Amino acid sequence: MALVADKTKREGRWYFGGLASAGAACCTHPLDLIKVTLQTQQGKLSAVQITIKILREQGIFALYNGLSASILRQLTYSLTRFGIYESGKSLVPTDTFAGKVILAALSGTAGGIVGTPADMVNVRMQNDVKLPPEQRRNYKNAVDGLIKVYRNEGFVRLFSGATTATSRGVLMTVGQIAFYDQIKSMLLKTAYFEDDTFTHFTASLAAGAIATTLTQPLDVLKTRSMNAKPGEFEGLWHIVKYTARLGPLGFFKGYVPAFVRLGPHTVITFMLLEQLRLNFGKTPAS
Repeated sequence: MALVADKTKREGRWYFGGLASAGAACCTHPLDLIKVTLQTQQGKLSAVQITIKILREQGIFALYNGLSASILRQLTYSLTRFGIYESGKSLVPTDTFAGKVILAALSGTAGGIVGTPADMVNVRMQNDVKLPPEQRRNYKNAVDGLIKVYRNEGFVRLFSGATTATSRGVLMTVGQIAFYDQIKSMLLKTAYFEDDTFTHFTASLAAGAIATTLTQPLDVLKTRSMNAKPGEFEGLWHIVKYTARLGPLGFFKGYVPAFVRLGPHTVITFMLLEQLRLNFGKTPAS
């Protein structure tokens, strides 16, 4: 019994979040690919229709196009935001919700910037499945994609969509990490929850729903920006007007598959993170 009590008091290491996010990405990548395809199309195919189309024309492995970029993105974007959040707890008080939000926003800003190149390659590799063969970029993997973008389009192009990616990173980190911490803390203060798998699942599922709602409009704009051909859009406002042609709901295009993807991704990430903390975390200094 004492062993269990000691385990629940362990603290996470700064890199646990990046590892957990990469593990979750391996499970949810097909859902992410379908979400990107939905957001970049101007047609009205549903998520089910797109899935059937991909499977029929290219096979099941096409659902894993861009997996290397997705993992690289988590090992840059999520490693940075989780790492800063965990390390920053000693500098920014997180005993209040406001403190959690401030630290999460700072962490998300840094993560969004660092993760933009891998995120852009991830979007492009996933979107290749819906392009005609002659228009596909055909990146072999994430590193090949980064090299080709740098050589053919320049260093600045690697950070295409950085504004929306960073803004999304802030909202995502607040929605996921700050709300997860807050909800988990509130649950543990009741007599019905303990620091166990059920609590981790409940808090992470709620955080996933909140994060999806906060980030979906920016996620749509980010995806269009990163997938655009050079010169296709004249800045962010042009993308906003282009998306607005579909009406207000155009900014929430792909919301259901986004939650279907982000919900499980958030749950798996925090479930893995908590297991890493409980089994490999550090003991607080006395």
